[in-house]
Amino acid sequence: MPAQFQIDLFDEIRNLLGGFEPIVLASVMHELDGLARAKGRNGAAARMGLMLGERCTIAETAVQQPVPVDEQIIDYAVRNNCTVVTNDRGLREALLARGTGVISMRKQKKLELLRR
Repeated sequence: MPAQFQIDLFDEIRNLLGGFEPIVLASVMHELDGLARAKGRNGAAARMGLMLGERCTIAETAVQQPVPVDEQIIDYAVRNNCTVVTNDRGLREALLARGTGVISMRKQKKLELLRR
């Protein structure tokens, strides 16, 4: 979101929630590291994601077998009662279906807190 819409993600979240502890899963950082090797817009967005991730607490998951990163995010968020920041429609819907709050872009200008 920051690369695509030129917003300060941490300031916007602070405006929505007040205080918060930013956490990123180690598996997300690993996935971004692989994507960051690409050229073009996607690689640049992944590199920015890595820079933002370095400002967060990096958490390991309790998952024992290879599980898709989105499933790891859902599991972690549900178990730890976290709100997740994502623009991924599938992940957003899966989180909302499980009662987990989601922060997402609204009208390409501001972040919005969604709950079901």
